[in-house]
Amino acid sequence: MRIMGLDFGSKTVGVAISDELLITAQGIEIIRRESENKLRRTLARIEELIAEYKVDKIVLGLPKNMNATIGERGEKTMEFQEMLVRRTGLEVVLWDERLTTVAADKAMIEANIRRENRGKYVDKIAAIFILQGYLDYAGRSSSDGKD
Repeated sequence: MRIMGLDFGSKTVGVAISDELLITAQGIEIIRRESENKLRRTLARIEELIAEYKVDKIVLGLPKNMNATIGERGEKTMEFQEMLVRRTGLEVVLWDERLTTVAADKAMIEANIRRENRGKYVDKIAAIFILQGYLDYAGRSSSDGKD
């Protein structure tokens, strides 16, 4: 079993995949979108990756406002969630992604990645943070019941 993490943006979708033991998340690619309203190619690529990595579940980052309300970007993400469920038949879990892009940017600064190069990686790293947060939560939840 593997889980896919997605950071859904207006121009790109960052993609991460878990290892088979559901312990770690690895970034695999950034899907570039030609237009915010055209998702056919994006969904097709996600389906290819699901088949390639034998994905059983998707974790989709949900951008919330700092006061926990859902804005326009969050609404578009929930619409994308519905499309993913229809196209893939998989469970698509929404995961609070507040500050993941900030954390991704900070990680790149600490790794001495030049400012002009950070944009190439930020969405993939954000997807890693989203998926890793979910994996850590799920791992704690399952181990709490076993103690």
